[in-house]
Amino acid sequence: MNPQAAPAIHSSFYLAMRILPKRRREAMFALYAFCRAVDDIADEQGPWSAAERLAALAAWRADVAALFAGRAPPHLAALDEAARRYSLRRPDFEAVIDGMAMDAAGDIRAPDWATLDLYCDRVACAVGRLSARVFGFEAKAADALAHHLGRALQLTNILRDIDEDAAIGRLYLPREALVAAGARTDEPLAAAADPRLAAACAAVAERARWHFDQAEPILAGAPRSAAKAPRLMAAAYRSIFDRMLRDGFAPPRRRVRASRLAILGALLRYGLP
Repeated sequence: MNPQAAPAIHSSFYLAMRILPKRRREAMFALYAFCRAVDDIADEQGPWSAAERLAALAAWRADVAALFAGRAPPHLAALDEAARRYSLRRPDFEAVIDGMAMDAAGDIRAPDWATLDLYCDRVACAVGRLSARVFGFEAKAADALAHHLGRALQLTNILRDIDEDAAIGRLYLPREALVAAGARTDEPLAAAADPRLAAACAAVAERARWHFDQAEPILAGAPRSAAKAPRLMAAAYRSIFDRMLRDGFAPPRRRVRASRLAILGALLRYGLP
């Protein structure tokens, strides 16, 4: 789940976290702080070169290694506590950093489906694998939920952020879908302005829908206490996804935000004790 999200998603994230018990909430905020820090290295616009960004991420990788070697740096004390309490795994933290490195190394432009899926697994599903354990999912269900809901949320982000990503030189839509749609350029601004892009978006949306649908029975089969926070996040993102489908993906596109009604409905249905 990309931490650089719209204000409405920030609001739904904080709402989802606020309904967690204190220790789980504190663990999630420590995890969020880690994700935000490495995401900022990859995404923040400024004078850093690719080499400098990768070096900064390598420093975070060393910090994670130290944490799991029992020598957590002081600034990771809260994350160390969360990792110990909820049996969080080092490879998942490293996968998040690997995902940010894909952005930091150079602007992503029309990756193939396999590369896009790897990117989603690293920047979203790895975060989901960590988060689901904090929420209280058992290991197998945590991984299954992260696999599907993480991909659904990240693909929704990609569809929502086409124009914002193009403005910074990135195009996450897969090359195969663009070619099939007849949109053959991988220059982000030109691709974003091409009306044929809508057909490529539809292919991505179909995958996102499938992952949303696969996540639903996992959430339904989980203990209510574990499922309520991801339920709220899923409701917020699904409302964005459904609104984009109604609007279509042809330019010009309007910025779609989460439905407050959908979030309130999910809160009333799943968030109360």
